[in-house]
Amino acid sequence: MYAVIKTGGKQYRVAPNDVIVIEKLPGEAGAEIAFDTVLAVDGGTGLKIGTPHVAGARVRGKVLAQDRAETVIVFKKRRRKNYRRRNGHRQYQTVVRITDIQG
Repeated sequence: MYAVIKTGGKQYRVAPNDVIVIEKLPGEAGAEIAFDTVLAVDGGTGLKIGTPHVAGARVRGKVLAQDRAETVIVFKKRRRKNYRRRNGHRQYQTVVRITDIQG
């Protein structure tokens, strides 16, 4: 059994007990979270594809942690102009374990 969900502008193929890292969502570690934008569900009886969402489908998960990603270095330079800028960015992210798929 698996489902395709959409969150944070991205699509994820998830199955029960999968751990996914997604864009930051509100909720503390240990909180339950539900994804209602389910694009496709395969429950063993066949694949159901939504137009655009599968009616009545829901994926539940548990927030494991609220983390930050690895540092991405942004470096700008203009040659021969003595112009150099170094900047770093760490994106906030949420780690979620998928607990249940209802299709």
